[in-house]
Amino acid sequence: MDKGNILSTKEVMATIAVKDIDVARQFYEGTLGLTLTDSDMPCLMTFNNGKVLVYQSLYAGTNQATSATWNVGDDIERIVDTLKSKGVVFEHYDMPDATRGGDIHVTGKMKAAWFKDPDGNILNLAGH
Repeated sequence: MDKGNILSTKEVMATIAVKDIDVARQFYEGTLGLTLTDSDMPCLMTFNNGKVLVYQSLYAGTNQATSATWNVGDDIERIVDTLKSKGVVFEHYDMPDATRGGDIHVTGKMKAAWFKDPDGNILNLAGH
């Protein structure tokens, strides 16, 4: 085994701390439309075949940076509009060399939009 590539072929998941697991389930499954994969433990859920893990924690909402990013490609405008229609409020940031079209930040060919879950975790959509 090449010691330099220990994790290069392994999958990674977003891990998001929440205060109330039931409120989180309503948001991640209901609002975002993620598929609940496993909820056998009372304070932990996985969505989208283990790509997103949501767990109950006293430290929920303390992260001031992006917790998860979805690469949505050319669908970013449609997804932003759909989430807005479900009550999701998008964040607006001042970023160097970026312009904003509505809720979408644009830098060159890259487009991005940020929003928060009920605990204040910052989530991101990235597209082009």
